Amino acid sequence: MLVQRLRVTLLTLLLVGCTTIAQGTIHTPEPSATSYPRVRLQSPGYGFEAYLWWKPEIATRDLGLIRGAGFQWVKQTFAWRDIELQKDKYDWSHADETVMLVRHFNLKLLVRLDRDPYWDREYPQGKGIADGPPKNPQEFFDFCGVFATRYRGQVAAYEVWNEPNLAREWGGQPPDAAQYVNLLRGCYTAIKKADPNALVISAGLAPTGNGLPEAVPDSQYLEQMYQAGAAPYFDLLGVNAPGFKAAPELSPDEVARTPSLGGERFFAFRHVEDMRAIMVQHGDADKQVAILEFGWTTDPIHKDYAWFAVDEQTKADYMVRAFEWAKAHWRPWIGPMIALSIPEYDWTPSNEQYWWAVIDPVYPNTQTRPAYDALKKMPK
Repeated sequence: MLVQRLRVTLLTLLLVGCTTIAQGTIHTPEPSATSYPRVRLQSPGYGFEAYLWWKPEIATRDLGLIRGAGFQWVKQTFAWRDIELQKDKYDWSHADETVMLVRHFNLKLLVRLDRDPYWDREYPQGKGIADGPPKNPQEFFDFCGVFATRYRGQVAAYEVWNEPNLAREWGGQPPDAAQYVNLLRGCYTAIKKADPNALVISAGLAPTGNGLPEAVPDSQYLEQMYQAGAAPYFDLLGVNAPGFKAAPELSPDEVARTPSLGGERFFAFRHVEDMRAIMVQHGDADKQVAILEFGWTTDPIHKDYAWFAVDEQTKADYMVRAFEWAKAHWRPWIGPMIALSIPEYDWTPSNEQYWWAVIDPVYPNTQTRPAYDALKKMPK
């Protein structure tokens, strides 16, 4: 069985699970701007977000689906809390297996680093907050360095945190761009020290019109990041680009004039162009943009999503057309585009994420949805 053979191979690479790094924690110096060569990535790059962590037999199937669709990138979250169980005490078993499986399928791995551990939380874990800035940022910098040292040459790119412009991803506290830039700077420095060829992507920002204390609009937050000195500390700008209800070709101006489509610029897939314009204004035009999440939902259940739901065939059509728009209009500055999603095995219709997926979360059977089939057939 493939998974069993791969596990045997993995035994030669693994440390004993839940071990302490013998050489001690990597402590990074005070971060400083360093010029690293930036590789120009394929424009656009084709990728899926996946959930490979807990079930290697399902991960093997899903990685085969990604490669079988002609895609090259897979994005996977590596939760800090699932690896560093206590300070300097690590369980690398799932991480090692995931990295090894991705390498076996010859895919490019985009690692999302976040999810602060409970032993270093600024905010009580009982509040239902999924993510938040660590109590001591140096602990996160140390983790970034240890991780990048272990997987030097095996990880193509790192996303540092996710949607820090939302309070729910920032410990339930008002988002603070300067605070995030400090986190980005320290992690960037640690990763580059350990693996200079790995690319660092700033966190995908959530398109939103909500203000403090629950959120900061992504364009405003990006402006604040530049003002806080973020520019030297990311190789690609990360954005999230859900299509909401609008077709992918509609401009932000058109969507803003159409109440039924949301009536705001950020409800357009092409809001990515607004974010790109801010980069150019700040002299950062040489960098590429990575779309770290994009897609359309078919959700008829959850009221916050149902208003912009489309049917499965429209979703398939829009996702193909999004790639086509990027290929025709955003080259060479567009980099990887990560489509939602190859789902978690246990999602049900009660999970809003279920409705963004391109296959059904079933195993051992495989049930693709129209979006996966259309993306597989799409010229790359």
